[in-house]
Amino acid sequence: MPKVVALELTNGQRLFDTLRQCFDDGDTVCILDPRDSPTRRADVMTALRPTHHLTDLGERRCTDGHPSEEGDGVVVLTSGSSGTPKAAVIAWDALRASAELTTRALQRSATPQWWASLTPVHIGGLAVYLRCLFTGTSPIFAPTPDEALRQGATHVAVVRTQLHREDYSDFEVVLLGGGPPPATVAANVVTTWGMTETGSGVVYDGLALPSVELRIVDDEIHVASPTLLRVFRDGRDPTYLDEGGRRWLPTGDVGEFRDGRLSVRGRRDYVITSGGEKVWPEDLERVLSTCPGVDDVAVFGRDDIEWGQRIVVWCVSDRSTEELMVEFRNRAREALGRWAVPKEVEIVRTIPRTTNGKIRRGDLN
Repeated sequence: MPKVVALELTNGQRLFDTLRQCFDDGDTVCILDPRDSPTRRADVMTALRPTHHLTDLGERRCTDGHPSEEGDGVVVLTSGSSGTPKAAVIAWDALRASAELTTRALQRSATPQWWASLTPVHIGGLAVYLRCLFTGTSPIFAPTPDEALRQGATHVAVVRTQLHREDYSDFEVVLLGGGPPPATVAANVVTTWGMTETGSGVVYDGLALPSVELRIVDDEIHVASPTLLRVFRDGRDPTYLDEGGRRWLPTGDVGEFRDGRLSVRGRRDYVITSGGEKVWPEDLERVLSTCPGVDDVAVFGRDDIEWGQRIVVWCVSDRSTEELMVEFRNRAREALGRWAVPKEVEIVRTIPRTTNGKIRRGDLN
């Protein structure tokens, strides 16, 4: 049976070459984060159950590992915004389908040349490696956008926090994922929606990629796609719904179609019910993030005797809470309605986020 190789290597050419060798050998790959604490590493290894562990010092066999099935490509920890991540097993065929769909959708002239700006620990960064693997190219490894462009990069995948920190205007395509997009983006930015379980993004600028189907059931987004995971590493099957010869994956994300395009409201788990009205944190965050002097923002609900939940805003800003409260309340009322008006604003140093930019909503309290 195929090995499951945990790669603990620096993001760079050797890591990509090793990934390619594992593909050639028919092995399964999982990428470890060198920044993990010992406690975190132990939890990750338990979830991934690799048979082999490869570092810069060499390879060792893991006595408590478990081999994979033929055709399994990668094991990736879900990058959810809270809770214990699950390890998703995605087959090589599904990964190839994802890479081919993305390449066709984003090809502007010649074959895309990808700058590997994201960690491959998560599916968004790993997908860049896989697109290069299946198109016969190599990722460009560079410390800055300017250096990546000098080396010939045309495409880059980023998360929202990167978009605010660097200038990406000279790239042909900037693939934006990892959470809700800003209210407005540059012409070369393609917004995406997807998750680990869908093998990376399957919706670009609100439209499903070819061979991907979407539907809304009780406000929840369901996906049918050739890119979906096969199973979870602990043996649990995904909650697929088999209907009409199609496997539908309920995603836990709430959305709707507006003018034929998918609009994602947020995770079903994090809707705030205040005074009997539902408020989606992502909707309010999009509105408030456009306020002058706001560097980052997160919205959540606190239990409240009168309202059920009251809307709380954490904000990274040099402005006073009094100023922000006035502006936030006015903007929320105008954009979303009086039920979306915040009850509290707190200035914080940072918003807790995962390494791929998602707000860690379980840490908001």
